[in-house]
Amino acid sequence: MTPRLQITMDGAADAPVLLLGSSLGTTGAMWEPQVAALAERFRVIRYDHLGHGRSAVPAGPYTIDLLGREVLRLLDELGLPRVHYAGLSLGGMVGMWLAAHAPDRLRRLAVLCTSASLGPPESWQARAATVRAGGLAAIADVVVARWFTPTFAAARPNLVDGYRALLAATPPAGYAACCEAIAVMDLRSDLDKVEAPTLVIAGAEDRAAPVDHAREIVARIPHARLAVVAQAAHLANVEQPEQVSRLLVNHFDEEQADR
Repeated sequence: MTPRLQITMDGAADAPVLLLGSSLGTTGAMWEPQVAALAERFRVIRYDHLGHGRSAVPAGPYTIDLLGREVLRLLDELGLPRVHYAGLSLGGMVGMWLAAHAPDRLRRLAVLCTSASLGPPESWQARAATVRAGGLAAIADVVVARWFTPTFAAARPNLVDGYRALLAATPPAGYAACCEAIAVMDLRSDLDKVEAPTLVIAGAEDRAAPVDHAREIVARIPHARLAVVAQAAHLANVEQPEQVSRLLVNHFDEEQADR
């Protein structure tokens, strides 16, 4: 069976596995600021969503259900019955789907800068149409402006340009299909099925997935807790790498978290 999702592995082979799902329009490279800290304790596996990076780009339509089932297929291919999972934005949506629909596969869950329902659908459908007509260049400036706070973007222009290049390299068909998946997504009624201890991280200045969306997730998932990261927009892990890394390590270190 040919793997459909591209992966990158770091850390000791015998360590607990932590699977990382990236945002819409990026790849596992998005998690580079966290890899060193996480790989000290975990076998870190970063995957590219369907339609992103070097993963397969099948014809649409895509749904969150499809993206989640691809992750389950990946776990089966790797012989991993149960893992920790952290996902940002689209990766967080997939993580919530996994936790609700395959609770036996997740040990602990962290979702960052995400939402259980991110309308209106018309805006996502319009974005998909724009990308299909003009490629990622047609939306890159607007999207990247929402990824980072203005202060961070002004101070780190080269880094921001690197993330813009990551977005621009995304296959337009895959990006558009994932936009359409988000357009019809509504996970809110699933969240009370989540059994995994859950950390919800929000960027205080995130305009793409505002803090109120994180609060709603926390209110609906049993045993969830919220951490709001100051001076951070949508890619909070990039703007505040040390704080986000510390939150994730503390959450997934089960012995420490359960004290």
